[in-house]
Amino acid sequence: MITTNVQRYGRVLVAVTGTLDEDAGTLLQRALDGVTADERDLTVDVHGMVSMDSGGLLHLLALHRRAANLGLRVLVVGWQAQPQQLMADIAGIRGRGAATGERYPVAGFRRLVEERAQRTRDLSEFTDGWLPCG
Repeated sequence: MITTNVQRYGRVLVAVTGTLDEDAGTLLQRALDGVTADERDLTVDVHGMVSMDSGGLLHLLALHRRAANLGLRVLVVGWQAQPQQLMADIAGIRGRGAATGERYPVAGFRRLVEERAQRTRDLSEFTDGWLPCG
């Protein structure tokens, strides 16, 4: 379960709490509904996000892509241990506590993580008896 709190003060601030998973997509994507030309930045505060799976990571990356397409600069703050470790595992970065949160703004890292997260999700769906879409 995820909750979001969206505030607008010339920028969009989205605070995410709970577990970011496959079911969170619609709620997370609604955060950018109604963005105006006056808003230039999107800050996503993930201090309260206790866990994330590959589906949730894909939703976060989609939010970032959508914000960039709207001309918003994106900053994600407050990375917790489990989401950072998930990104490190998916990216193939070894070692505990890999600082993936600092790498998140880099487009090449986001593309790498997105490709690998999609493969991870597809493999998970296949092993659970579902055929991946696409």
